[in-house]
Amino acid sequence: MSLRLLGAAALLVSAGVHLYLWFDGVRNQSVGPMFLVNVVSGVVIAGLLVAWRHWVAAFLTLGFGVATLGAFTIASTVGLLGIHTEWRGGSVWVAAVAEVVCIVTGGVLLVRQRPVVLHQPTHHGTHA
Repeated sequence: MSLRLLGAAALLVSAGVHLYLWFDGVRNQSVGPMFLVNVVSGVVIAGLLVAWRHWVAAFLTLGFGVATLGAFTIASTVGLLGIHTEWRGGSVWVAAVAEVVCIVTGGVLLVRQRPVVLHQPTHHGTHA
């Protein structure tokens, strides 16, 4: 399986968990709209990652993972918009693993796509 497909699958898993949680009652909480943004952005970025071989898609994958996992970490420590959650339940761990996969695959793809710059010595004069 290619790294791009793995990253896209992880994006879709995270989006799917957030959609499930939204239907499971999160839609009635202050963070409900953010869960829908997560769903839509996960699907869009997954499509970009597979169809567009550009560093931006890899960067978005990395950013999605960092932002989503970061938001959950904030919600489970100090709270987020009045919501205080815990690291319990299958959906929490499935989403967390998927987001770590997004971070790793996005980062690896970015490193692989960085341009190689060859430095050639320049001669500005002769030295004695």
